[in-house]
Amino acid sequence: MTHQLTLFDCASHCKQAEKMAKKMLKEWQEEYHPPVNALPAKERPANRIINYGAGVLSTTETLAIILGGPQQLYQASTLLAKFGSLIGLARASHHELTEVEGIGPSTAARIKAALELGRRLVIATPEERPQVKSPADAANLLMMEMSLLEQEHLRTILLDSKNYVLGTPTIYVGNLNTSVVRVCELFREAIRLNCAALIVAHNHPSGDPTPSPEDVKVTELIVQAGTMMDIEVLDHLIIGHQRYVSLKERGLGF
Repeated sequence: MTHQLTLFDCASHCKQAEKMAKKMLKEWQEEYHPPVNALPAKERPANRIINYGAGVLSTTETLAIILGGPQQLYQASTLLAKFGSLIGLARASHHELTEVEGIGPSTAARIKAALELGRRLVIATPEERPQVKSPADAANLLMMEMSLLEQEHLRTILLDSKNYVLGTPTIYVGNLNTSVVRVCELFREAIRLNCAALIVAHNHPSGDPTPSPEDVKVTELIVQAGTMMDIEVLDHLIIGHQRYVSLKERGLGF
């Protein structure tokens, strides 16, 4: 018996297999993660924000509106699960975002733009300069921006005689310790603007704002220098993830 050999078209078979896999994935997503248009109209995120306002939306729903598309809710929940939180999402690079299934370069760019708008809104300077009346007021000026930083930053909130904000310059980037901090640099801008007082703030990238012994030593040094220069140091804030510690309230370094 003569056997006839047939050539196997590998390329054609691979294309068919890929096409079948995509079809199966789409069917699976629609079965277990229904597209947004499968929801009742009043329950879709875009309609909910129109009818009830942005405040009623969950973080997932709010992100879904930015993403758009039929699988917006599934993709939003996937992003938040992968990066852990909005803070993790804000820290993610454009490339890391595009590694998530369904997130292309344009969608990743929209996410980064939306988060940047939120950051700018928080730190925007109103026509009337903000007044600091409490540690919470000071923390709220910097919390959104500084809680996202992956390195320690030391900043000062410069105040006039009525505690209106004159500026919030960054003084140091890197680990904060007594061997690094130079008092003349920390007070230079405060002297230039003839400030009556200032508040020191730095972040803990770990997210835990618990003061270290070194934080307390630095605070003591800064307070002493402020007394010599006749610029009152009102507080030293340590900013973590969505929370802060006031060393003045705890009686540390003051």
